Amino acid sequence: MCLGIPGEVVEILPDRPDLARVHVSGVRRAINIGLLSNDPPVPGDWVLIHVGFALSKIDEQEAAAVLRYLEELGSAYTDEMDALSQSMIE
Repeated sequence: MCLGIPGEVVEILPDRPDLARVHVSGVRRAINIGLLSNDPPVPGDWVLIHVGFALSKIDEQEAAAVLRYLEELGSAYTDEMDALSQSMIE
């Protein structure tokens, strides 16, 4: 199953404008935001992430609802977090 995980953008990497550091369920990771070049996220924005790529921007309420839902899924959520952990972009 492929899931998107919400993450909050905390910074755009100054030397790599296609990368952002995000806070995802207690973990800070660099992700690729290149797919959102038409409406790039800024710090404080929430994005939906799959395997290290931001797929879309979402609002904070939607992010919270998605996180609650994913946590209820159990292993599917854990599998997606493992995939995110293995998608080292830095």
